[in-house]
Parts: sequence; structure tokens; C-alpha cells
Amino acid sequence: MVISQILGGLGNQMFQYSAGRALSLLRGQTFRLDISEFVGYELHQGFELQRVFNCETTIATESDMRSILGWQVSHVTRRILSHFRLAAFRRKGFIVEPYFHYWPGIKNVPSDSYLRGYWQSEKYFHEVASVIRSDFTFKNPLTRQNADLAVQIGQVNAVSLHVRRGDYVKNSKTTATHGLCSLEYYRKAIRHLADRVEKPYFFIFSDDIPWVKNHLDMDFSCQYIDHNSGAESYNDMHLMSLCRHYIIANSSFSWWGAWLNPSKNKIVVVPQRWFANDNNVQDLFPFGWVPL
Repeated sequence: MVISQILGGLGNQMFQYSAGRALSLLRGQTFRLDISEFVGYELHQGFELQRVFNCETTIATESDMRSILGWQVSHVTRRILSHFRLAAFRRKGFIVEPYFHYWPGIKNVPSDSYLRGYWQSEKYFHEVASVIRSDFTFKNPLTRQNADLAVQIGQVNAVSLHVRRGDYVKNSKTTATHGLCSLEYYRKAIRHLADRVEKPYFFIFSDDIPWVKNHLDMDFSCQYIDHNSGAESYNDMHLMSLCRHYIIANSSFSWWGAWLNPSKNKIVVVPQRWFANDNNVQDLFPFGWVPL
């Protein structure tokens, strides 16, 4: 079987799921999820995939994991052996993502594998993209205010614009890793879209709408969306996916909001500097997405 370790916010969970699901399909293997790291996890909304999407979420048992990892199954041991200098000591099926950009070695891992990492590249699942999009259809229909917004999005040249602040501002460790998209990035992105889209209508998603209103001047028709919070946050991704074009933040959440739209005519503008550190992001953006 193939087991994917799932951890982090919804966007991260989707990447981890997709890499494992693709590998299991290409190998004809059973696919299961290890969600044990969510015990005591207080960030984001916990494990969300089975609540939000119509996807396969069979949870791996300790016995399942032991069948691949053997004595290395414990949390502590897995964390220690995840260090790159200890790679030689891992069991053959214990697969740890070696770096951020696409790792072609994924094609040569054993059929029985446990995947640990972020796997943030479409290249891990582009061969089964239609299956992944089907898996990530939203379980619940939009209601009330969101349903009204969906109708409005369908009537205009809707551009999703995402500004993520929240933990990127409040958590010093997160800030040091991710950084923040600059106002200049958003201004350039808006100009880029406005030059190519007739009568763009911007739907602005953010966890800090007051900051956006005070700092980002909008000369186009727009609407600010901030009512989907907590356990309902995923509805923002649902609404994003309905738009025609995108200006995303350095956030896997809005990456997926754009990717879930299958249109070949969409324009997706992305921040050229995704991290504050030097992670190689050459494989993060699908072909045709525009880094600014």
C-alpha cells in the first residue's frame, strides 16, 4: 500500500494527499492516510479532507504503518530519521521528500511506501489530474451568502485576489519562513490582469480585510469577502475555484483555489518570491502561470 502522512492546513493536506493518491493509482496500490500527527495539533482546522471533499480518506492503522516502517513506526523515530543526514538508516519504504522542488525519485520508490513531506508540485500528480480534481469536488453545496456570491461570480469577469496575513504576520517563525507578498506585487498583478481582461471584477479574499482596504487601492469593481472563518474557511477556496482568473498569495490555499479551476483560458498570477528563505520553487507553478 501507499500511505501519505497528512499534516498542516488544508492546502498542505491536498498536496500530500495528491502525491500519494497519484503514486497509488500508477502502482495499482491501496491508498491510506496517516493523520496521527493531528493529535494535539492546534493550528488551522485540523484534518479537513474528509469533511470538505468527496475524496478517498481511508485512515492508516498503526498495523498498516508498521507493515512498511517496522520498528521505525513511532513518531519520535520518524521525526529523527527524517533528517537528511540519516537517510541511510531509513527502511526502504520510508520515503522522505529530500528537497522542496520536484523529486523525480518518486517514480522509483517501492510499491509499499510511506510518504513524508510536502510534495508541493503538480508534477507529482499531473498524470492523474482529472482524478485529483474529481476527488477535490466539494462535499457540501454553497449556501446563503456564499451561494449568492457564486451567482455573482458567474455573471462577471471574476478575478480572485487573495491576501494572506494571519499567521504570516503573528507567528515569527512562520514570518521568517514565508514572508509576506508586497503591495507592489499586488499592484503589478492587478495591472497585469486589467490589461488582459475586459471589465475585471475583483473578489478579494483575506484574513485581514481591514488591512487590505487601508493599504491596497482598488480602481476596479470589487467585493471583499471575510465572512468564511474557522471551520467554514474552506468555502473561500470553493468560491475562488469558481472565478475566471487569479492573483494568488504565497499560500497553498489560494494555489489550490486557482488549480481547481480546469479552464485553459484562466490567467493565474503568482508571487515570484514565494518564501522568505531560499527554497527552490521552480516546480511549484504549473506551466502558464505568471510569476511577478
